[in-house]
Amino acid sequence: MSLAIFDLDNTLLGGDSDYLWGRFLAERGHVDGDYYERENQRYYDAYKAGTLDIYEFLAFSLQPLARHDPQTLAAWHAEFMAAKIAPIMLPAARGLIHAHQARGDTLLIITATNSFVTRPIAAALEVPHLLATDPEVVGGRYTGRVAGTPCFREGKVERLAAWLAEQGQTLDGAWFYSDSHNDLPLLESVPRPVAVDPDENLRDHARDHGWPVISLRGAAVAVPYLGP
Repeated sequence: MSLAIFDLDNTLLGGDSDYLWGRFLAERGHVDGDYYERENQRYYDAYKAGTLDIYEFLAFSLQPLARHDPQTLAAWHAEFMAAKIAPIMLPAARGLIHAHQARGDTLLIITATNSFVTRPIAAALEVPHLLATDPEVVGGRYTGRVAGTPCFREGKVERLAAWLAEQGQTLDGAWFYSDSHNDLPLLESVPRPVAVDPDENLRDHARDHGWPVISLRGAAVAVPYLGP
């Protein structure tokens, strides 16, 4: 029994929930559509290129949460789940999760996308533990600022180390599944890194280091040998 860690966007999902949340807000007229769509795309391109300033992006992406009450945001999120997330849920990702569940492994999603967006997605995937970028909450409302360390690049390593200490767990025998070269700091920290539908940089790195490369974009998945 070990820890099975999963990136979320473009790994367990066939798309990026952070980017799609921005598109949803723009399409529904909850934000200034043209401006928000343009900036949302710019930040997504920077993420893929490995040049994203995470604090600059969060100052942009968390502002809509601060402008609306929790009840309104919850109603929007339910609509978002149906319109944007349900279509990119991957059957093979569920199969991989279930394979680890059957082993009795501890399941954890770790994602740079904020916890408002991702907590209901983790619940839908039946993954009980989530580490995500946390929006600050004061008096029951979001402030538009980030609380603590963003769960991005080296921040994932830092946040995971703190969680492991709290849980009394270690990375012995742990897997980490990810699509992105942005996750190399954490991939290089676990004994069992797995590249999932990887971007070009991660694919090259995985090949050079002999890491398994799998796809979750089909109906079934060739799961790496999970061992005893």
